[in-house]
Amino acid sequence: MRVRYFALLCACISVLSASNAAAQDEPTATGLWQQVDDKTGNTDGWFLIFEHNGFYEGAIAKMFIPPGKNQNPICSKCEGDQKNKPTLGLVIIKNMQRNGMSYENGTILDPRDGSVYHAIMQLSSDGNDLTVRGYIGIPLLGRNQIWHRLSNAELAQIDCSIIAAHAPVLLPATCRAKSAPAQRRAPVRRAPAR
Repeated sequence: MRVRYFALLCACISVLSASNAAAQDEPTATGLWQQVDDKTGNTDGWFLIFEHNGFYEGAIAKMFIPPGKNQNPICSKCEGDQKNKPTLGLVIIKNMQRNGMSYENGTILDPRDGSVYHAIMQLSSDGNDLTVRGYIGIPLLGRNQIWHRLSNAELAQIDCSIIAAHAPVLLPATCRAKSAPAQRRAPVRRAPAR
């Protein structure tokens, strides 16, 4: 009888270990994402998704502002500590809780008007597309955007200070090289001339 319980316990542990390993192998939303306007096909922005204190958040990493418009907008209609902050680098996705390939119970900020909406995100099975849905009240009353994952080559195009502020583990080598303190050499002492 003890042998059966022991065998059952071992089987349960191995199943739990296997499912935990599979969950760790799943892709996450962490990384750089591109949002393309559905109507024009133009890129609206790049967003950096990162993990912060057990939650997933997202900041504006690069903006594609048409010529003639303010190239350095601020969030004048935002509230709290984000009021009048530069839009570039602004954290717009907050408090997303991961549940497998889904991210729930978060919020998303529209920096154009300062509105904050409830939000959910769903990662595709291959990890290359992220459906971001902002909504009022219930998810049915909302709108989807499909964001596409960008590569490390594009990550190297982001201002190093934005990556360092939000997701230092994603810093490309080019940023690390720029931020590394220059090594100072000891002055060379010369023998006095005779």
